Amino acid sequence: MTSSEPRPERTRSARSADSGSGGSDGDRGNRGDRDTRNACDDPAIEPIEDVVVVGTGFVGLPLALLLANNGKRVVGVDIDGGLVREINDGTLNLDEDELQALLATDAVERNLEARTEPTDGDAFVISVPTPLTEPNKSPDLSALEAALESIRPYLEPGDIVNVESTVPPLTCEETVVPFLEDAGLEPGEDIQLAHSPERILPGNVFDELVTNDRIIGGIDERSRRRAAAIYEPFLEGDVYYTDLLSAELCKLMENTYRDVNVALANEFALIGEELDVAMSEVIDLANNHPRVDILRPGIGVGGHCLPIDPWFLNEVDPEHTNLITTARRINDKMPAVAARKIRRALAPLADPTVVALGAAYKPGVDDRRNSPATQIVTDVREDGYRVRHYDRHVDALAYDELRSVLERESPDVVVQLVPHEETVAALEEHRSWFDDAGVELLQFGVENPIEP
Repeated sequence: MTSSEPRPERTRSARSADSGSGGSDGDRGNRGDRDTRNACDDPAIEPIEDVVVVGTGFVGLPLALLLANNGKRVVGVDIDGGLVREINDGTLNLDEDELQALLATDAVERNLEARTEPTDGDAFVISVPTPLTEPNKSPDLSALEAALESIRPYLEPGDIVNVESTVPPLTCEETVVPFLEDAGLEPGEDIQLAHSPERILPGNVFDELVTNDRIIGGIDERSRRRAAAIYEPFLEGDVYYTDLLSAELCKLMENTYRDVNVALANEFALIGEELDVAMSEVIDLANNHPRVDILRPGIGVGGHCLPIDPWFLNEVDPEHTNLITTARRINDKMPAVAARKIRRALAPLADPTVVALGAAYKPGVDDRRNSPATQIVTDVREDGYRVRHYDRHVDALAYDELRSVLERESPDVVVQLVPHEETVAALEEHRSWFDDAGVELLQFGVENPIEP
């Protein structure tokens, strides 16, 4: 599909002009009608039995496990040979009990094979990352392009390519469509093309894959319905259909909305710091208003979505993304704000030893991608301070008992960067030890999240 061709008619779309979109007080408009049809019951939709999932990371592997557990023959493809071996021999350690249990089921053992190269299939699902290049914050599509090239020899008429990766607007139209055409397959005629961006939260991946609604964009109606058939065996959420570009935008808008609202809370917190006001208390007061729901400020924004996705919108339209990029820069500077507070506490001490607790990007997970806590530790270390870094959820930094860490390291200052529930409880349990030993405790994310 070229940019001059009309976009497919949307069967699940944004609000229509008469659905209340002109409200000025934050009321939500009506959602599109949900889809209640089973895609597999449509005789015009070819069944999908063999699925090739390219990329078996945070997104691709849970999908592969669910499909295999529901009787689909699945090949999971990854360039990491060690990961491939661990999937095939069942020794991979996953951070969610439900996913770990799936890996051990007879159905998954029977139906899932991991490989370093693709093979034939009815459906090819691409679940590879789209990182940013530094320092210009442009999307790097090399993983997507490599994934496409890897499946080229195996594509046949009647197959479907479904991009789950989060990508910049127009990527399907300007990158994926030309690739398929160059492979001799006309999208929408010889081969189906869809984009169904993932909407999962690390730490709750299994539940969200099953219960979250799905946005499915397709180059035509048949592609949309065929993509829905991929998820039909396990999906309990509703399905909303649209075109490729709208699906790309939808995912980016969802994460940008969250990022901008976090930035507002962080900027409020910075104002409170300047005025010497406990802004968390003021936020609680403001949230008593029936149409106000200010988020909690924090030490920064991490993970694989929020720090990255807003820049994809800036890439295609820098003129109209001033608010979006300003919010990004506010959130990006919050680790430096936290590091400054730590340095202020360390300044009176001679050659202090610091124990930093927390390396994940949020509580309750082991995911360190774009973690503000990791950046804070790096910043403080670059100033010459001796920092011992631990996180009970991260294998490389794990520990069994907090008391043993404290006795081994003999710290002058302990900094809680990530409020893992177990960490907060352990620190409270040892509060008398801190008092007796004269060790200063700084806790981010407990009361005033940016004021330890």
